[in-house]
Amino acid sequence: MVNDDMRKNSEGYSDPTVYNALKNIEKDGDERFHKLLDAIFTICELSGFHIEERIIVKDKKTGRIWR
Repeated sequence: MVNDDMRKNSEGYSDPTVYNALKNIEKDGDERFHKLLDAIFTICELSGFHIEERIIVKDKKTGRIWR
């Protein structure tokens, strides 16, 4: 059985330390991704280009794919 609730450990007990650590990692990744997007859009704007389609990137640090 897969534990979908990150706030609980595999036995079903509350584990706020792990949950908070994972939440902070995700927040860091979100911030890095949005900084990257801002940089990409700025470079395109300064170069006279416009992005027309979806950008897909993979975070080398976490393996998360952003679509």
